[in-house]
Amino acid sequence: MVNSILNKAFKNAKKVSFSKDIKLVFFSDLHKGDNSYADDFRNNIRIYSHALTSYYDAGFTYIELGDGIELWENKSFRPIFKSYKPIFELLEKFHRQKRLFLLWGNHDMEFRDPIMVEKVLRTFFTPKNIKDKEAFFDLEYYESLLLEFENSNRSIFAIHGHQADYMNYRHWKFNRFFVRYFWKYMQKWFGIRDPTSPAKNYKELIKVERKLSQWIVNNNQQMVICGHTHRPRFPDPGDIPLFNDGSCVHPSSVIGIEIENFHISLVRWHQDSAEKSDKRVSKTILEGPVSLDKYL
Repeated sequence: MVNSILNKAFKNAKKVSFSKDIKLVFFSDLHKGDNSYADDFRNNIRIYSHALTSYYDAGFTYIELGDGIELWENKSFRPIFKSYKPIFELLEKFHRQKRLFLLWGNHDMEFRDPIMVEKVLRTFFTPKNIKDKEAFFDLEYYESLLLEFENSNRSIFAIHGHQADYMNYRHWKFNRFFVRYFWKYMQKWFGIRDPTSPAKNYKELIKVERKLSQWIVNNNQQMVICGHTHRPRFPDPGDIPLFNDGSCVHPSSVIGIEIENFHISLVRWHQDSAEKSDKRVSKTILEGPVSLDKYL
């Protein structure tokens, strides 16, 4: 069943062609919420904002690999938008320059419906004229991307990763119900981890990685970049080319993947000082850079 889901996502992936000098950054699993106690993203907003602004200024194209918005714990998008309006305005700037690709994950699967996407856009980004409407209202959410590079017959398959997690793909509404009305309170009051999440359930995490790895082996070592498990993954050349960009809700840090000069790196953005008066945001390269030729 998982293989058929992954095969379908691969077959129907949005194909995007890039030159080898393209600069790409991948983040996932922001889980932007309403800035309440249950919002894991609120502690990293300053770090993420700094990182995203830096990427915008440097000419990177931003690819968000799903779960950008937390719609399991929140019934409405409105409080999320109000809490993080500057972030959405920055994403709008990426989009206007055609440097933005958004995927949906299990926590924001509502956005697989184009009508839902346009409804949200029209609520908060009212176009002033026809040109403004045409510039912004072509925003789409995708399930998957197939990134192709000039002079290369190989590609990168980009997905959220819940396609290898049957319960979170087929029965996400069932899991959403328990998270929204039960698990988030159990986590708050008793510290009980959500068993539906591979990020909080090690056995589920391993299952997801194993299924993705098996699919890669069965599909001619197709390189994959995903999220979902929140566990960063950067294989050595020659290993199964399964990459994971981590998440943006790690303690006091956000982790992502960069591609620049046809080299791939795993990076961590973090605050240097514990002193509130001197919290500078820095970037550390955790793995790489390694030429993509080693994986494609």
